[in-house]
Amino acid sequence: MRKLFVMGALSASVLLSGCQAINTTSGGAVGVERKQYMFSMLSTDEVNQMYAQSYQQTLGEASSEGVLDKTSNNARRVKAIADRLIAQAPQFRPDAAQWQWEVNLIQSDELNANCGPGGKIIFYSGLIDKLKLSDDEIAAVMGHEIAHALREHGREAMSKAYGIEMAKQGAGALLGLGQDSMALADTVVQYSLTLPNSRDNENEADLIGLELAARAGYNPNAAITLWNKMNQASGGASQPEFMSTHPASSSRIAALQAAIPKVMPLYQQAKK
Repeated sequence: MRKLFVMGALSASVLLSGCQAINTTSGGAVGVERKQYMFSMLSTDEVNQMYAQSYQQTLGEASSEGVLDKTSNNARRVKAIADRLIAQAPQFRPDAAQWQWEVNLIQSDELNANCGPGGKIIFYSGLIDKLKLSDDEIAAVMGHEIAHALREHGREAMSKAYGIEMAKQGAGALLGLGQDSMALADTVVQYSLTLPNSRDNENEADLIGLELAARAGYNPNAAITLWNKMNQASGGASQPEFMSTHPASSSRIAALQAAIPKVMPLYQQAKK
C-alpha cells in the first residue's frame, strides 16, 4: 500500500511540475481569457512539426489522385480569404506571424474544412459548392478553424489526455518513450482534427473566428447564416464531416448573435 502511495505521489509531482497554466492568445474584443493547461514536454513547435508531416502526406495523396486544386476559381477565393485572415492572426498571438501558413483546396464532396497546428489549412470543395458559401461564410468557417490552431486546442486536448494517463500509469505512458514519430504524428492529428472539441473550445473558436473575420473585413453576420446552413445540412441522411467535430446548436447561434455587436465596429473600420 505504501509503495502504491509513493508511486501515486511521484506521478502527481511529475504531472504538476510538467504542467503550465498559460493563455495562448490575447483576449481580443470578444474577451477569450480562459487559462489553458499544457505539458511543457509537449511543446508548440513539436506539435506543429508533427502535424506538418501529416499535412504534407495528405497533400501528396491528394496530388497523386488528381484532386489537389490549385487553379480553380474556388481555389483562388480560398487563398485570398486565407491571406486576409492570416494577416489578422498576430492580433491574437504575435508569434503566428512566423508560422509557416499554408492553405489548400481539395476537390471532394466532403463538407469539411480544418486548420491544423501551425496554420496548415485544408478546405474541401464540397463545403463551398453544396452549401453555396459566400466569401463571408467561407471566412466564418476559416476564421473558426484558424482560431482552433491559435488557441492550440489540439495540444491542449493531448495534454489533458497525457495527464490522465500519467496519473493512472506513471510518466511516459501515453506518448510513451518508445513511440515512433509517425505514431506520435497520428496522435497529433487525432487530437487536433478528428475528436470532437469541448464546449469551451468550440465557444472560443466561434468568438475568435468571428473577430478574425471582422478584422479582415468580412461580415460577422455570415457566421449565423453559415451555421443555419450547417444545421440544415445535418438534417439529411448523412451528417457532414464538419458537424461531427463541430456540433451546431441553438445556443451556439445565440452566443454568436450576442458577440456580433462587439466585433461590428472592427468590421466597419476594416471596410473603410
